[in-house]
Amino acid sequence: MIEVVGQSEIWHRLLGDLKANRVPHALMLTGPSGSGKLALAVAFAQALLCEHPLEDGSPCGECPSCKMSAKLEHPDLHFSFPFVKGSRIKNAESAISDVYIREWRSRLLQSPYFDLNEWLKDIDAENQQATIYVAEADQIQRKLALKSSQGGRKVMVIWLPEKFNQETANRLLKLFEEPPAGTHFIMVSEEADLVLGTIISRTQRILVPPLSREEYQQAHPPKDERLFLDFFVMLMRLSYQRKVKDLREWAEQIARLGRETQKSFLQFCQRQIRENFVYNFHEAALNDQSADEAAFSKNFARFINERNVIPITEELARAETEITQNGNARMVFFDLALKMIVLLIQ
Repeated sequence: MIEVVGQSEIWHRLLGDLKANRVPHALMLTGPSGSGKLALAVAFAQALLCEHPLEDGSPCGECPSCKMSAKLEHPDLHFSFPFVKGSRIKNAESAISDVYIREWRSRLLQSPYFDLNEWLKDIDAENQQATIYVAEADQIQRKLALKSSQGGRKVMVIWLPEKFNQETANRLLKLFEEPPAGTHFIMVSEEADLVLGTIISRTQRILVPPLSREEYQQAHPPKDERLFLDFFVMLMRLSYQRKVKDLREWAEQIARLGRETQKSFLQFCQRQIRENFVYNFHEAALNDQSADEAAFSKNFARFINERNVIPITEELARAETEITQNGNARMVFFDLALKMIVLLIQ
């Protein structure tokens, strides 16, 4: 069964609702990246499908349904997730999640703690924008219209509903409002403000807080953050030294990364700016940094102050928006670097 790291309060709340038979037909778990929302969603889906739950509501792990759902192959456990139209997609009608279900199950079984960038790498699509296409809405409706294979509940886990295009979202509204009996939707969102309001209104939202640093490290073995820190340090040092030619090469290097990686990097930079600003208050309990991050902040934090912390954060956020809108990455990052030269001396 899927292991949930941390989040014991929310996990026991979900199990309590299940035991009391008051699980809503549509849940939305929202919160920051890395907080374990997808792990919670899949683990709770497994609990919903268990035939002989334990006293606290958790899955027994022994019944036929548990054995099937442990492999993510239960016929009443369905998944919907964003992807891109690659060579496997022959026409609009075939643009459905099931085209990549083998890779999806493999990724989940390896670890449910991953982000969109990692998923797009798995399907060789990291330079493209992922979407949940309109054909997926029709596929969801077909799946959930069928009678439960095991005579119990049916569960649809939807990862990142903010990736619905407008037509997809509109086609699913009635289903979210009036699903077939015994059907549960569990949505997992990182940017709930981008989800259609009429969908939000049809769900019970549960905010999933960030994991502690120890829990995060347990769930997410270090990967991109070391690379991101190196790029962040390089940007700040080259900007302070006004090495425009080197900054252009820095922008070229970032531009060669996938678009989702670029967005994740800019989010990392925004967090680092916040951490460096707070570092100046010399209250260790307020900072959430790795040892390497803190080592850099020791000398760098003094350059982030009341005059520039907001403008720098705004420029990073603006760059993230431009990348999301398919702006030219080389131009976006070189422009950002030039602005950083001016902002760091304020």
